[in-house]
Amino acid sequence: MAVTLVNPSGLPDIPIYRQVSVATGSKLIHVAGQVAWDADGTTVGDGDLAAQVEQCYLNVGTALAGVGATFADVVKLTMHVVDWRPERMPLVLEGISRAAAKLGITPAAPASLFGIVALDVPEHLVELEAVAVLD
Repeated sequence: MAVTLVNPSGLPDIPIYRQVSVATGSKLIHVAGQVAWDADGTTVGDGDLAAQVEQCYLNVGTALAGVGATFADVVKLTMHVVDWRPERMPLVLEGISRAAAKLGITPAAPASLFGIVALDVPEHLVELEAVAVLD
């Protein structure tokens, strides 16, 4: 496998991701920010952050599969959440958990979450980007 995920000693152990990824592959994959659209371009989970997070993860999974990759190949995830407040974290975790169950994965790549003012479509509450590597 081209990606090794680690939690170096001296850094906190975060349950939902590892602090560092080491990529040794030769094919770098950048997945554009995925929003809560279904295959027809219809917004999923209007007003429901957990549902939109779930759909974003499903869309990233679809994008990765389209180029022969999986979440096991992901080296970095970046999430942008509209109107972020720390008390919304349980909704983000719920969405990740539901997507992980559907995809049969444990997303553990290093991740960042940024609070933002707005996305391209007013109904969109979250956008998820991924970087992956393949041998």
